[in-house]
Amino acid sequence: MSQIFNLPESSTISRRTLLKLFGVSTIVGATGYSRFSKPKPSIFQPDTLNLPQSLNSNKSVVVIGGGLAGLACAYELVRRGFAVTLLEKSPQLGGKIASWQIKAAGETFMMEHGFHGFFPQYYNLNNVVSELGVKDNFQSLNYYSVVYRGSQYQPEVFRPSSSAFPWNIIDLAIASPNRLKWGINLTKIKHLQVFQAITGFQREKNYRRFDHLSVADWVKTEFPQGLYDLYFLPFAKSSLNAPDTMSVGELMQFFHFYFFGNPEGLAFNGTKDDMGTSLVQPIAQAIQQQGKIITGATVSEIVANNNQIAEIKYYVGNNNNNVPFWVKRNSIVSDSKIEYFGAADEVFACLNGSQEAISLTCTHQGCTVQIATDGQFHCPCHGAVFTSEGKVVKGPAQRDLSKFRVVERQNDNLQLLAVNQESSSPEIITADYYVLATDVPGVQQLFKRMTGDVDQKVRSQIEKLSIADPFAVCRFWFDQDFEWEHSNFTSLSGYRLTDSITLYHRIQKQFIDWSQRTGGSVVELHAYCYKEKEFPNQEALLNTFEQELYDIVPELKQAKVLHQELVNQHNFSGYPPNSYADRPESSTNVTNLLFAGDWVKMPFPCGLMERAVSSGLLAANEILHREGLQRRPLLTVNPEGLLQI
Repeated sequence: MSQIFNLPESSTISRRTLLKLFGVSTIVGATGYSRFSKPKPSIFQPDTLNLPQSLNSNKSVVVIGGGLAGLACAYELVRRGFAVTLLEKSPQLGGKIASWQIKAAGETFMMEHGFHGFFPQYYNLNNVVSELGVKDNFQSLNYYSVVYRGSQYQPEVFRPSSSAFPWNIIDLAIASPNRLKWGINLTKIKHLQVFQAITGFQREKNYRRFDHLSVADWVKTEFPQGLYDLYFLPFAKSSLNAPDTMSVGELMQFFHFYFFGNPEGLAFNGTKDDMGTSLVQPIAQAIQQQGKIITGATVSEIVANNNQIAEIKYYVGNNNNNVPFWVKRNSIVSDSKIEYFGAADEVFACLNGSQEAISLTCTHQGCTVQIATDGQFHCPCHGAVFTSEGKVVKGPAQRDLSKFRVVERQNDNLQLLAVNQESSSPEIITADYYVLATDVPGVQQLFKRMTGDVDQKVRSQIEKLSIADPFAVCRFWFDQDFEWEHSNFTSLSGYRLTDSITLYHRIQKQFIDWSQRTGGSVVELHAYCYKEKEFPNQEALLNTFEQELYDIVPELKQAKVLHQELVNQHNFSGYPPNSYADRPESSTNVTNLLFAGDWVKMPFPCGLMERAVSSGLLAANEILHREGLQRRPLLTVNPEGLLQI
């Protein structure tokens, strides 16, 4: 794919000049930037011709995955006249931003997978929001804080800004109470290299130089300690990848998008209601005006012929699969009586010596259930409970865990085949194009169920995709409120588990109303990427979250916990060292197959929700381009840093 940008004006700076960067006037003079001329977003791959906007023939697309990437792709294609069918495995849409109903403190609330911030440089996501006419569903949080445990650092506060580099650094230095603790000394070669790396971003050069290194290894020697503690560590973890498993190349891209190449500032918006109500439902309603959405759809087979997808077979409501597949022994979870196979959200349990296994994928939303001290399987996300044989005994799940027959054993590998309790035939769907827009575990499972002639490079790329460490969210309902001097969403640093705190009773309407009626509070703690061996079960997570909450907000020790909800999932995309080269792009060597998701190699800077949405629109653009239609303009921050050497 050719990569063409409409670039904002930029300039370069020499090493000699960099060595002089001790004063504000030198930085300003070197870049030539004015505080009053805010750079405009860059347009990726603009079409020079005035092409048709809408299709004038019958073309169909199947999108598998109803998260942000799949929703964005389906939304754009429906607008352009394609017949789109969106298949989603879970009962509800949204993926990592899905919402569901819970009972808490005697009332009904909407729960979600933790607080999400909408940054102003989420240009493509924000454009979709504007087109849907739902901007009023969002509100500014005005500012947010980063609070450090202990007394070494004072809290940092980030606010909206219209200053590009270097003014954003100058503003940060002026406002930071810790500026004398940054520890940057540009006469040191290592410090100079760090400064150049984070301000001179060039995508391909960046990954060639840094993708082989982990962040943890990179900062071991002669790294400015204050810079790491104050900015690198909290912001690196907010990418949902731990420093020991994250590529420096990816971190540089992350920093460039969120700060050094971004003239929008670091404050953000939040939703007034839950994410499902505020964003997912409006996108789904737009798709359903002309397209079709099927939830609870489990793909059982993807048939390929002559290196293209021929058809897809799926079941609705039953997790049936009539194609045998292999799973590897799980190296994390161990038990004297139960063998575990698979990983992430596709784990299977088999009693020692048994010829039958059960899926540990909860039939409610797809979370992985865990064995508890009572010998039953508990869903850590939404509270469903199943017996050791997989029978549902407590909702919100309505169906038993799926059963599988052991076909064959080969060392640490198990071949499984679904035990179909109902003799039903799968639904079959064909299309001109197919877009796989699931998370990493989902796309890897889909490829295991792909039969026929498929390009081996594509298979290999999918197999090599990584999953980040698991993340967890715990939301507490208390019978009283408390004083809080920081932002309603605050990033935290220095705790064993907790990375942020959100005061939902001061942000979202449903919790504001409840708090005003009861005098209570709703507080959420979020662990972006914790080590599973340190917190192997739900009890360990809950106990640690509660202990750290009382450390963060001592007043709550006297309050009564009315309810608590734990969301614990293991399906975020990983960006480990040496992964960039083999990361699949949106277009593939399979002629009618495209990819979307935050695991796709993106040709311009983006992150988190914006990365997911942009990948979906990028896949849609490729289909539009093949059909001779005008591509949607995709926006990004300046794709290159200013201080390049």
